[in-house]
Amino acid sequence: MTDSPSVLFVCVHNAGRSQMAHGFLNHLAGDAIEVRSAGTAPAESLNPIAIEAMAELGIDITTQQPKILTPDTVQTSTVVITMGCGDACPYFPGIDYRDWQLADPAGRNLPAVRLIRDEIQKRITDLITELLPDLEQGHHRTN
Repeated sequence: MTDSPSVLFVCVHNAGRSQMAHGFLNHLAGDAIEVRSAGTAPAESLNPIAIEAMAELGIDITTQQPKILTPDTVQTSTVVITMGCGDACPYFPGIDYRDWQLADPAGRNLPAVRLIRDEIQKRITDLITELLPDLEQGHHRTN
């Protein structure tokens, strides 16, 4: 494990909320935070409306694929943020677990998904400020 914090986003299908969160954190923090996402019952592909909503902000999440949640992925994370997977997420002492109550974008139209996306963006910005108080967001320090 590196000195960088590691954040794991978990939702049921790993196709919408967790992928948008992954995209935002990767985009805003770069390599200062290790970012992963997974699902307890992964979908076959990402939610196309989530892809479109993120593309509106210049963030491409099309290279991501839904992945199955494994105990090792949880155990090697600094922070685990769940989004509607409840008790299906394995618990390990010493891991910082948080539950973000967010609407599921599945089956929703673009205006509804934009609202979810914008809430995720706000929470990601707050998370970066908490985990990396010295990082100027969007600008990676090298010294």
